[in-house]
Amino acid sequence: MTENESKSSTGNTAEEHIQIPLKDLISQRRRKVLELARNGLNLYPYKYDRSHRISELLEQFDRMSEEETVVRLAGRVMLKRKMGKAAFADVRDSSDRLQVYVKLNNVGRETFELFDSVDLGDIIGCEGTLFITRTGERTLNVTSFEILTKALHPLPDKHSGLTDIETRYRRRYVDLIVNPEVREDFVKRTRIIQLVRDFLNGEGFLEVETPILQPLYGGGMAMPFKTYHNRLDRELYLRIADELYLKRLIVGGFDKVWEFCKDFRNEGIDRLHNPEFSMIELYWAYADYHDMAKMFENMLRKVVYELHGTYKIPYDDHEIDFEPPFKWISMIDSITEQTGVDFYPMSFDEALKVAKEHGVEGEDLINKGKVIEAMWEAKVEPGLIQPTFIVDFPVEISPLAKKHREKEGLTERFELFIAGLEMGNAFSELNDPVDQLQRFMQQGKALEAGDEEAQRLDDDFITALMYGMPPTAGLGFGVDRLVMLLTNKHNIRDVLLFPQMKEMMDGSIPVSGILSQIVEEEKSGGTE
Repeated sequence: MTENESKSSTGNTAEEHIQIPLKDLISQRRRKVLELARNGLNLYPYKYDRSHRISELLEQFDRMSEEETVVRLAGRVMLKRKMGKAAFADVRDSSDRLQVYVKLNNVGRETFELFDSVDLGDIIGCEGTLFITRTGERTLNVTSFEILTKALHPLPDKHSGLTDIETRYRRRYVDLIVNPEVREDFVKRTRIIQLVRDFLNGEGFLEVETPILQPLYGGGMAMPFKTYHNRLDRELYLRIADELYLKRLIVGGFDKVWEFCKDFRNEGIDRLHNPEFSMIELYWAYADYHDMAKMFENMLRKVVYELHGTYKIPYDDHEIDFEPPFKWISMIDSITEQTGVDFYPMSFDEALKVAKEHGVEGEDLINKGKVIEAMWEAKVEPGLIQPTFIVDFPVEISPLAKKHREKEGLTERFELFIAGLEMGNAFSELNDPVDQLQRFMQQGKALEAGDEEAQRLDDDFITALMYGMPPTAGLGFGVDRLVMLLTNKHNIRDVLLFPQMKEMMDGSIPVSGILSQIVEEEKSGGTE
């Protein structure tokens, strides 16, 4: 915040870029609140009756200005300038912005002086008629106005805006105020979710809810968050996936179920991962992974077109084309395509040796499936730009997928990749309780060998399978990554309103502490 910005909000001038301490700026605004309160004004009223949102006024501007319709709008003051006995301000609400014009002769001295006390960031309500200025600016000619909220904290410096990315994530509310395009991205997020919901509902899927607090985590390979229930005297976990509960519903007789879910994984934070994230999971009885892939492809194609009006969208330096059929290739064949190496006939020791020759090694390569996965991640994944189904994963890394009906050691599983991002994971679901129990046992051995993400035995889920689950296809895909793709964003925090952030340890006094100091000084007579 510069002194010039503070002064310009009341029509004065000053040398630009002279910094004023934040406490002094907040104190100035607080004194205005107290002074106006002494004059009988409440700067935090209960409501304001708007006649229109600003976007509605702009849509009907010609007719309403010609008819001199009296309108009432409300919004935040983003710019303000005073010109003698008149003042202009830009007011923004959630839909758009409009210039307002306040003239001494129109509103009287008392109201004009009240407008003089408005600062950038204040929320005001205005009544008046619409007209166009000599410079062609659509404007509200104000006949009356009131302050609806006095903003004690100044907006970011008008010269640099809110550009620090850490501050934008930590104080998303300020980011939304000063960067309208960010707000549009989150409007698109809501639209994307609604388009997916409409598609799934149209396909006959029933939206359901399953527990977030679970006595045993499962359905994915990840570290959970733990909590404790005092009355039950037991540990509980925030879910890492919805899979096992949704499958229980298939056992119970539902044919098609889906859930928009918040999942939690106690893992690292990077541009693609946040500890709390949004998923959509769905299960389809009497279908397999081929059916699910076809439906997933159709859903994405429809969402892209509804959102963009075209099947081709930009992402980073690429143009992603959703119109052609998506590529379908096995994990092992994709490695062969890139490196000439065919892992299928190899033993674990042979695969490990070949991987090391290609610079792929690590302590977690404890079975052949892990070796294939690591080789694929290093040699294939980065180049998957156009929509591609990678299919037929090794059984060791797919504990909940059905064994492939033709290929030994593999499963009927796919992951969809677009622009280098994993966009979805699906199986022909394992429904043989004996096979599932043995897979859980194998996962237990992996856990003992040091794989902390290995899945634990879920006795109740085995019991459910013993009652009989029909052939089923399942799919899970990340909502956040889908939004990233469709809004051309490259960090998951750009599509989360309030991402998790590291705690700030800079030793600065929090803003609430500054406000507390100011209030205490008021009580002791330290400020006027």
